[in-house]
Amino acid sequence: MNYDEALSLLKKYMKNKNLIKHCIAVGACMKGLAEKFNEDENKWEIAGLLHDIDYEMMKDNFDEHGLKGAEILKEEGIEDEDILNSIRRHPGHKGYEPQTRMDWALYSSDPLTGLIVAATLMHPSKRLKEVDVRFVKKRFKEKRFAAGANRDQIRQCEKLGLELDEFIEICLKSMQGVSDELGL
Repeated sequence: MNYDEALSLLKKYMKNKNLIKHCIAVGACMKGLAEKFNEDENKWEIAGLLHDIDYEMMKDNFDEHGLKGAEILKEEGIEDEDILNSIRRHPGHKGYEPQTRMDWALYSSDPLTGLIVAATLMHPSKRLKEVDVRFVKKRFKEKRFAAGANRDQIRQCEKLGLELDEFIEICLKSMQGVSDELGL
């Protein structure tokens, strides 16, 4: 499956434009991380793009989020177990914790994208391309800022062998590459 096909599939199940932008951001981060680790960039990007495909239908049953997404993707013809498992494991439900490098990348980049978007909206320019790691890191340290962006989950980037600053830098740069699609 290529990016355009995956985006079309996402839009079949997801209508909220901000959630779609979130998925685009996570896809970009995953692609950047795949590049860093010399992994399959398309596979990782697709996993990031489709990770929340079930979010709107599962928002009242979050315990099934990710599990239902993998089920939907399987019904839609996606058979790659790495993608399906990372999507099952990205919420970190008991019994479905991240295990592989790809799982940890998705698990930790998911909340970071929200923090980066929130930081961008607080930046004087409100432009993603003007935001730097230092600015994001400063916001990261403010517990009340973007409180929904789970800092402990973001810190799991250490499971990838990355320091927090490098992880933020990779995701920030990746998101800057899709800033037009994100409207930032």
